Amino acid sequence: MILPILAYGHSVLRRVADDIAPGHPGLEALIADMWETMYASSGVGLAAPQVNRSIRLFVVDSTQMFKGMEEEDEVAAYPDRPGTKRVFINARVMATAGTPWAFNEGCLSIPHVREDVVRDGSVTVTYLDESFQSQEETFHGITARVILHEYDHIEGRLFIDHISLLKRKLLRKRLEEISQGRVRADYRMLFAR
Repeated sequence: MILPILAYGHSVLRRVADDIAPGHPGLEALIADMWETMYASSGVGLAAPQVNRSIRLFVVDSTQMFKGMEEEDEVAAYPDRPGTKRVFINARVMATAGTPWAFNEGCLSIPHVREDVVRDGSVTVTYLDESFQSQEETFHGITARVILHEYDHIEGRLFIDHISLLKRKLLRKRLEEISQGRVRADYRMLFAR
């Protein structure tokens, strides 16, 4: 089932999400719905707070970023190609490293707003997979960026928190319009009103 995505302005997007335990009610269905919602919205990641669930869960499919990429120059620029598809439960960032780099990010909860965000080139994360098996992995490049973006959601942060105060002031009117429901998106949204 495709779920509505919370728009900027909802308090759930600013809450630190709660850990979950095995047997969490409806978890398998929620994960399936999150994948369906993410793909229907043309996303590469989706966090549970974005679908109105304040739990430490997010899904990532960075392989979407590499579709149609053929040229050697493009491939060489992204060492994490072909990307990864994973479910992250109760994730914790253990370390970030690598050369910080800027990339133009957007967010399904903040439609039609994109800004350059500087993030480290790699991230080491501990998490539980969908079978609640403990994992620790290091991710690089675009995949690291998508994970850090989604991790921000379960920590109550948004990508706009990583841009300068001046840029945020310039975006204030657009953000107010989103929070008031005066924006059109190609997917269902739930506004704060």
